[in-house]
Amino acid sequence: MTVARSQRFVSSLPRLAIALGLLAAAACAPAGDANGETAAAASDTPQPKAPQPGIVRPGIEVLLSDSLSLVRGRRAGLITNHTGRDRKGTPSIDLLADHPEVELVALFSPEHGIRGSAEAGVRVESGVDERTGLPVHSLYGETRAPTPEMLDGIEVLLFDIQDIGTRYYTYLSTMALAMEAAGAQGIPFVVLDRPNPIGGDPVHGNILDPAFSSFVGLYPIPMRHGLTAGEFARMAVGEFGVQADLSVAALDGWSRTMPYDDTGIPWIAPSPNMPSVESALHYPGTCLFEGTPISVGRGTDIAFQQLGAPWLDGEALAARLNALGVPDARFVPVRFTPSSPGDGKFGGTEVGGVRLESAGPDYDPTLAALALLVEIRAMSGDRWSWRTGHFDRLAGTDALRAALDAGATYAELAVAWGEGLEGYLARRAKYLLYR
Repeated sequence: MTVARSQRFVSSLPRLAIALGLLAAAACAPAGDANGETAAAASDTPQPKAPQPGIVRPGIEVLLSDSLSLVRGRRAGLITNHTGRDRKGTPSIDLLADHPEVELVALFSPEHGIRGSAEAGVRVESGVDERTGLPVHSLYGETRAPTPEMLDGIEVLLFDIQDIGTRYYTYLSTMALAMEAAGAQGIPFVVLDRPNPIGGDPVHGNILDPAFSSFVGLYPIPMRHGLTAGEFARMAVGEFGVQADLSVAALDGWSRTMPYDDTGIPWIAPSPNMPSVESALHYPGTCLFEGTPISVGRGTDIAFQQLGAPWLDGEALAARLNALGVPDARFVPVRFTPSSPGDGKFGGTEVGGVRLESAGPDYDPTLAALALLVEIRAMSGDRWSWRTGHFDRLAGTDALRAALDAGATYAELAVAWGEGLEGYLARRAKYLLYR
């Protein structure tokens, strides 16, 4: 398949039904062409800062300026949250609801809610959007996918949410399940694309074992997958058997190596504990600690950039970690006090630990996480425990936990860590939309 780079919209590939097991799981152990659509947050969401000059137009702007034919004359549903906006900060909900040629009839809300304020794992209720009066169907409550009743009368289903480029983050799982539901009802699906904020080139971590498929990892992809939402959707159709009439509104002006700050698209925290691109960069590694007793910094201003517990000596831990020579990773001793953390870890208690820093282009947050797991587990002694099911779901395997329990060193874990990535990169290549 070839994609003309001057083309802002691409149409979907023939439907494929290839089994999940195409990608080999690591030892430690998401087509067609595309066009796309959008959504946004409620009008009472705090407004983002004014955009800086940039060259990247998000999918919602491309759709409304260049390819309105995808939604004109069709009753549209929109999967979105507060991150679905144009560069001026206008919610995609408002842009579509107020457009004279668009009939927006329903909204769909992912994890964290349509305003992005709900904590991780907290059930989201259905309701009514106050500004537009449209029904808001929860996709993080009684169901994770739109039901036939929710889709009744909808003639095109749109998706516009900012992802962060990590397998565990649930927005792309919501999208994939919605694609399947729309496909089953014969409803076209349009992704309004947005940048991968941590880059489209780096790919890191292990490949999920399909036996551990869950809402925090549906498909055998790496922890840091190097895809935009539109590219993920294409790969879901082409590799993972998702049946959908897919289009993608491709980004105009984005390149795979472009820093997010250069896009001109304001950063809006996609969830309460993803305050910055810096947190998103470390998240592919530090999120694993959600399955342990260690704080990931929830309840602080830099969640997922630091880890800690009351019993940890940050100075000693940093020294042990920095001695391992993890490529372009720096570990800085810190003390912090979580305030009302959503995970219930050490609220109001000062903890010791380390903050992660990327010291160069070879920084791999998942390798840093291996080092952290080995050393923090060793320093925790009998205070260490596993939230076994959750850790294995995040890791996409039970092999990593078993290896740690068996006393594996960082060097031993790192040797086989990239197994399967070459095969993934080869399969991924045909679904990429950007250079």
